[in-house]
Amino acid sequence: MKLSQPTDFAALVGIDWADRKHDVCLTLPNTTTFETQSLAHKPEIIEQWAMTLKKRFPKQRIAVCCELKKGPLIYALSKYNHLVLFPVNPQTVAKFRKAFSTSGAKDDPDDAQLQCELLAKHMDKLHPLMPQNPKLRALQQLVEYRRRCVADKVQITNRLRSALKNYFPQVLDWFTNIDTIIFCDFLTRWPNLKISKRAHKATLFNFFQNHNARYSNINHQRVNAIKSAVPLTEDEAILIPNQLLVQRLIEQLRVALRTIECFDDEIKTIFRHLTDRRLFESFPGAGAVLAPRLCVAFGEQRNRYQSPDEIAKYAGIAPVLERSGKKSWVHWRYACPKFLRQTFVEWAGESVRHSFWANAYYNQQKAKGKPHQSIVRCLAFKWIRIAFRCWKDRKPYDESTYLMALKKRNSPLLTFAAEMN
Repeated sequence: MKLSQPTDFAALVGIDWADRKHDVCLTLPNTTTFETQSLAHKPEIIEQWAMTLKKRFPKQRIAVCCELKKGPLIYALSKYNHLVLFPVNPQTVAKFRKAFSTSGAKDDPDDAQLQCELLAKHMDKLHPLMPQNPKLRALQQLVEYRRRCVADKVQITNRLRSALKNYFPQVLDWFTNIDTIIFCDFLTRWPNLKISKRAHKATLFNFFQNHNARYSNINHQRVNAIKSAVPLTEDEAILIPNQLLVQRLIEQLRVALRTIECFDDEIKTIFRHLTDRRLFESFPGAGAVLAPRLCVAFGEQRNRYQSPDEIAKYAGIAPVLERSGKKSWVHWRYACPKFLRQTFVEWAGESVRHSFWANAYYNQQKAKGKPHQSIVRCLAFKWIRIAFRCWKDRKPYDESTYLMALKKRNSPLLTFAAEMN
């Protein structure tokens, strides 16, 4: 990829963004003068400013530096073809500021000027924002929002479980999973043990049948457990508040489950039409949830990453090595897209149940005394290298091909797997 130079642009612009206004600094290449102004965060004001720049520099592009990769300001500026956006890490600007201002003083117009200087002096270290196609960008936000909804669901179920243990703990034994519609419907209809014990057996059996719980032995166990259960407490000071809390949490859980289902439907619709769909579906353990997330992680632009190490470092999977004098140490990579790292770690953990070699590697490292999270991160590092080659070559993953490669190299992993079996 050809690196950009300041002279490729008619002007260099730094923007220090905020919620209601943005401080803007503009300079021309090879000059030391700066023009500053403040823009209100209104679409009309941003439109007027962008078109003014186009009239001033009618036939050339303008480089814009901002401490964002996404957000309202980026969405507003991305629609203008004459603006080339260079996102930078906020820590980059902060440390650049500290290098010349030891007092630690911060001012928004000064930060905008610093971003201009970054463009003028270090543009070769920056990469312009290259948006993916609209479907992939929509998918990116959908999978992130879905994951947040799953986190909300987990939080709700944790609170629900805690409240039920205070007055109705038996219901947690009657249902394997509490993040289900059948569980919500049961507690809505029978919010405590006293009410549930009044129900006729036929009514309970019909309830389970209508919710597609058709294992008769399990249903009989549930009904018998309901009829023989003993209340934990009959103190109304405990029953009333906790029962009210449970009913409200059930309502929230229903909304969370419906929301996740809606996101799943939309993700499936968009992902179905992407060119790389079959490639990412071929990875063991990816499935309907993780395959779209992996697709978003790699993207469609094959020149985006030149090596698997770039992805591993950017995603926070690769550790950081630091050296000072005779000392060296390795630590967790703190600055990285957390959702991206979570995607690779969750996929690696799921692959253990679907991939022969991944399962063998996990057991091998477990036998050496390594903790679970450490093994999964190392496995994610290995999967990134495999997925990168598949992505570059546009070829779906084939487990047998990789196992043949391990056999050709006389990998000790296969020896360990044979001994285990």
